[in-house]
Amino acid sequence: MRHTISIMAIIMTSLWAGHAKAQDTLTTKTKPQKKYGTSLTIGPKGISVTPNDSSNTTVTKKEEHNDDDTGFSSHWVMMDLGFNTIQDKSNYNSTAAKTFLNVPAGSQNSSLFNLRTGKSINVNIYPFMETFSIKCSRRQQINISTGIGLQLYNFRYDNPINFNKNPSTVTLENTSFKKDKLAFDFLNVPLMATFKTRGLKRGNTSYIIYGVGITGGYNLTTWTKQESSQSGKVKDHNNFDFATFNSCLTGELGFRPGVRFYISYQLTNLYQDALNQHPISFGFRILGI
Repeated sequence: MRHTISIMAIIMTSLWAGHAKAQDTLTTKTKPQKKYGTSLTIGPKGISVTPNDSSNTTVTKKEEHNDDDTGFSSHWVMMDLGFNTIQDKSNYNSTAAKTFLNVPAGSQNSSLFNLRTGKSINVNIYPFMETFSIKCSRRQQINISTGIGLQLYNFRYDNPINFNKNPSTVTLENTSFKKDKLAFDFLNVPLMATFKTRGLKRGNTSYIIYGVGITGGYNLTTWTKQESSQSGKVKDHNNFDFATFNSCLTGELGFRPGVRFYISYQLTNLYQDALNQHPISFGFRILGI
């Protein structure tokens, strides 16, 4: 995990430097413009006409949403917090599955991997997102966003599963674990299309938000953590039989201001070849685009 945090710190430093440079480039100054014309003055000495030549007047543009308000903008921090479940498409009668599952024949099925859903947590953290506005009007906003972040999976199983290496197998332990966790840390790059539709009622400032996207991830680390009265706390970092890359289809729905929900379905197999399982994550989106 410390390795993952170090990588994110380097990424954040690079992104901040690039963002600051871009902001300096895009910064514009309001130029003083001369005001021409005449002033009519009525005083004790009669009527006089004076030409105006003022250089102290600045011209500013009124900020408003219209179809021309398109372009790039930066957003800091988007986070998902939710739960994991698994879609299991494995063929447990295959030779690969039987070799991988070093458990009694009666346990060589999908129930072996039943999750404790309430404790199987998904966290996605995107420190920086760059957004391009395709349309920006009072009623409708359409944004395309990308960035870089972390996709964190935690799976907690009902059964005392143990993932082994050299060779990669799964066994059942004759013990009761206080904690038995399988975790993944993916370096994640999203590509999202987000739509914001404003309410039709006059003066309404709330938006309905809905969007779809796809993510690509690289497995930074896979690890297990087990805790029992016999062995204490044991951590094991290894790839086991899990895939190095993943890709997910994502969606979101909600309101601004208000609650937003997300769902993510991993298109690629969680494993390399022994089993065929696809994580599904769902929960709340915090500080979204």
